[in-house]
Amino acid sequence: MAHWEFERGGVLNALIDLPLRGFFGLFGLLPHGVSLALAGWISAYILAPIFGINKRIRRNLRLIYPDMPTARIDSLCREISGNSARWMLESFNTAGFVAHAENATLSGPGKSTLLKALAENRPVVLVSGHFGNFQVLRVQLAQLGYATAAIYRPMNNAHTNRRYVKGMNMIAGPNFPRGMAGTKALLGHLRRGGAIALLNDQFAREGKPLSFMGQPALTMLSAAEFALKYTALLIPCYGIRQPNGVDFKAIVELPIPVGTSVSMTQALNNSLEAMVRAYPAQWFWIHNRWKNPD
Repeated sequence: MAHWEFERGGVLNALIDLPLRGFFGLFGLLPHGVSLALAGWISAYILAPIFGINKRIRRNLRLIYPDMPTARIDSLCREISGNSARWMLESFNTAGFVAHAENATLSGPGKSTLLKALAENRPVVLVSGHFGNFQVLRVQLAQLGYATAAIYRPMNNAHTNRRYVKGMNMIAGPNFPRGMAGTKALLGHLRRGGAIALLNDQFAREGKPLSFMGQPALTMLSAAEFALKYTALLIPCYGIRQPNGVDFKAIVELPIPVGTSVSMTQALNNSLEAMVRAYPAQWFWIHNRWKNPD
């Protein structure tokens, strides 16, 4: 009865969730690599074209790469939608993802600085984007005994959200829902000398217009503001998906030099931009990142 409680809209939400539950359940019966490859193919060749996802990807690619050949854009649309499906599947069917993330290579110029800070109980703000799989470093740090706190946006469907949160907690924790209480808990973890993980690459109406991929993009300053307030290291990090589609490389960059919240956030944008230009198929181009706020 726990999964079918009669809450407001509970029966309808449960019915809506049934296909998703069945979808992830069926994929969970397959070997991890096979399930990711199949989900990627279905998304790239069926779902993305039918639901107009490629239209937004193509528009964003044209904005940033106006001279890119059409054949290359078509290829990237398939790769991007395929990788997005892999990430979504990894968020719900977590066991296979965690196993591969635990075996990821942890490297980068900021690796030793990060591990030293964590060992010394110094606050750290880790910042990534919707790129590759941003949970990889959290899994790596959990293996080493370090809890990395994060904020998540609850899903509208309570039944789907329950499984989503369960999956996140199996990947790493603690995880707090977005809102005042969640933010307070997140910052409490940081204040006590812990690490928090944030994503900073979505359109934010209340953000500052900073450069990203050569275009103005409204960007939240929160990560830099938290780092300045709590004297925390601000470190860009990434989980880069490898060519086989299931393995990862975790990259830790050097801490962002202390400056203003604007200059530090621009440095974060620059870091992510370099990654996206190097691995364009791994970023979530489905975002309406350069939306006009008006």
